[in-house]
Amino acid sequence: MSQNEARFTVRSLIVTAIVTAIATVMVLETSGKIDHSDNKDHVPVGDFQAIHVTPEEPFRMSPKASELHAACENGFLAIAADADPSFRGILVDYKNRGVRCSRPAPTAPAVPDTEEVDSNG
Repeated sequence: MSQNEARFTVRSLIVTAIVTAIATVMVLETSGKIDHSDNKDHVPVGDFQAIHVTPEEPFRMSPKASELHAACENGFLAIAADADPSFRGILVDYKNRGVRCSRPAPTAPAVPDTEEVDSNG
């Protein structure tokens, strides 16, 4: 194709793509398809990784401290922000199970499952 046969310029295609993206977001927003949660109870505080530490091998981590601190809440490890300590979350594993602050005593009574209580009660 020669220059005379070109129907659209590159600039018009880019402008069309940007306008289409903005219009799509606006339509989704006005129809209520985009959910903006004001409930901070279900927002993750952060993403964490565990580093396996052995006495023989040194591990590397940043010398700069994070802006979070840990606290024990009802027997589970909670992570809280230094700027707003009331904003905290319980640390859970990949199956959404809470991480305990300390190891339970081997002689402690077992906690019954709620399903067992409901079926027996």
